[in-house]
Amino acid sequence: MEPTDAAAAHDLHDVLVVGGGPAGSSCAYWLADAGWDVVLVEKKAFPREKTCGDGLTPRSVRQLADMGLEHALAGAHRYDGLRANAYGKVLELAWPSHPSFPSYGYVITRHDLDHLVNEHAAKAGATVLQHTEAVQPIIDGTIRTGSPGLLPACVGAVVRDAETGATRELRARYVVVADGANSRFGRALGTGRDRRRPMGLALRGYYTSPRHDDPFIESHLDIRDSSGAVVPGYGWIFPLGDGRVNVGVGLLSTDRRWKGVNTSHLMDAFVQWVPRSWGLSPATSLGPPTGGKLPMGLAVGPRVGPTTIVAGDAAGSINPFNGEGIAYGYETGRLAAAAVGAALAGGGAAAIASYETTLEETYGLYYRVARAFIHLISRPQLMHLCVGTGMYSESVMTWVLRIMANLLRPDELGPAEAIYRSVAALARLLPDP
Repeated sequence: MEPTDAAAAHDLHDVLVVGGGPAGSSCAYWLADAGWDVVLVEKKAFPREKTCGDGLTPRSVRQLADMGLEHALAGAHRYDGLRANAYGKVLELAWPSHPSFPSYGYVITRHDLDHLVNEHAAKAGATVLQHTEAVQPIIDGTIRTGSPGLLPACVGAVVRDAETGATRELRARYVVVADGANSRFGRALGTGRDRRRPMGLALRGYYTSPRHDDPFIESHLDIRDSSGAVVPGYGWIFPLGDGRVNVGVGLLSTDRRWKGVNTSHLMDAFVQWVPRSWGLSPATSLGPPTGGKLPMGLAVGPRVGPTTIVAGDAAGSINPFNGEGIAYGYETGRLAAAAVGAALAGGGAAAIASYETTLEETYGLYYRVARAFIHLISRPQLMHLCVGTGMYSESVMTWVLRIMANLLRPDELGPAEAIYRSVAALARLLPDP
């Protein structure tokens, strides 16, 4: 494809960010706030719908607060913790206290949230091009890539205006790939999913509900198919506070036994299964559910090249323990911004390579433990033994919540931290699932 604007073809930005979701907008904000020339391309226009559970955990709230955006969540529904349901037991678990994270979360649609953060990046100085799709990477073959495990040297993209169809080149010294779980741009560069690592299948819809302003988000840990058999995954009901609740199911597995499970049927069974007090039925549904596949546990790679970084869902950064992706989009976007900023300041390819090291230090062992957990719950008998037993103790489930939400305390060794360290020590010795 030839650029239609010759002058624009020769503009050189400091950074091109592909994708305006949590990772891309976070990265663009931190780089623009530091004074770098950042251009972000997003194939859709904000605000836009996005399939998601819409729940912000304390990790997400921390990132939004650091960006100076928590005040903008004043109209969103704030909640206090998680109501866990499993095997006939119900426990209400407040978010655990932590020196680095708040003890509350919010529920806000991605329609509103992504628009908010992307607009914040633009106000910080990032150039945001909406309705603009990065359709083809521009590769500089003169830049030595070094290791065969690296992405090629990407120095920009051919972009297409979704309204006019016109194409042109956008060039940059560094490129951040953050175009989501399907990441067409990433695949064009050579990224791929490690099929040994967990894949999530999720489906969500909106319903009206008399409990739309419930102070807890609700999770069902023993979801069942239409025959009543427990499957590895969870169901959720997240109150939005505006008359609606976000309802969904997530299937977590690397086991072939569960690859044929129909998530639409699973969703129907879940809606019939949940307590009637939520008022869920076909009559209260606000439209057909939508869903998709979610690579988890840093399942996608390579994630770096001499001039390139992959972040967020495009890197498979979702937490396998609970399917949380928003916080890890913000966090990996911020880590990508730090690495690219260091590269622009003179660190070059070595600074870009440090991103991979930081990912491993930040998430590597934790995600390895999470992957082992996924294999465990793929076996219904073990799932029943672990979760069913734990539901008899609020203390035990509070420890489990701290681990699964990645809220372990660095400043003290409590029961949750002790349990996790023991499991992590074992995970180091065993083959990675």
